[in-house]
Amino acid sequence: MPKFQYYLIYKPFQVMSQFSPVEGKQTLKDFFAVEQDVYPVGRLDYDSEGLLLLTNDKRLNQQLLHPSTKTEKEYWVQVEGQITPEALQQLERGVPITIDGKAHQTLPAQARLLPAEPNLPERQPPIRYRANIPTSWLSLTITEGKNRQVRRMTAAVGFPTLRLVRWRKGRLTIEGLQPGEMRMLDAIRL
Repeated sequence: MPKFQYYLIYKPFQVMSQFSPVEGKQTLKDFFAVEQDVYPVGRLDYDSEGLLLLTNDKRLNQQLLHPSTKTEKEYWVQVEGQITPEALQQLERGVPITIDGKAHQTLPAQARLLPAEPNLPERQPPIRYRANIPTSWLSLTITEGKNRQVRRMTAAVGFPTLRLVRWRKGRLTIEGLQPGEMRMLDAIRL
C-alpha cells in the first residue's frame, strides 16, 4: 500500500498553484520540495495567497473537491472602501455573479468585518497605498469554490478585493506560517 503524504502550505502571492513550469511565473516547485507524485488539492489563484493542501492521496483529493462535501473555506479579504453592514448582509445571503458568461447565485456565506487589520505577513509586492481611499478587512467563509468567487462576490457588492488570503480550510489554518513555508501533516481531517 502506498504511503500517503500530506502537506499544508502557505502559497505566496503571484505563484501558480502547480508544479509544472509556466514561462515567466513562479510555481510551487520554486518553494516546495515534495515527492513527485504530490499535487495541490484544488487551487488558489495566482494573485491570491494562503492555505493550500498538497497530497498524493487521490481519494482525499476527490473527496475534498466534490461539491457535496461543502468544506468551509475562510478568506481574509482586504477590500477597497469602508464596507457597509448592508454589503455584509448581501454577502451572507448570496450574491449574483457571472462565471464564464453564465449567471450564478452564490450560496449563503458567513461575512463579518474584522475589527483590525489581521496579523499577516507583509505582501510582496505590497498593496498600493492610497491615503484618500480607506480599506476594510473582512472574514468571508464560503462552502463552494467557483473561479475567482470571493473577488467576484466583493465586487458584486461594490467593494473590490485588494488582497485575498485563504486563512482556513475546515479546521486547518495557516496560523504560524509565513509565505513559502510548509507543515507536514500525518493526515488531513477537516
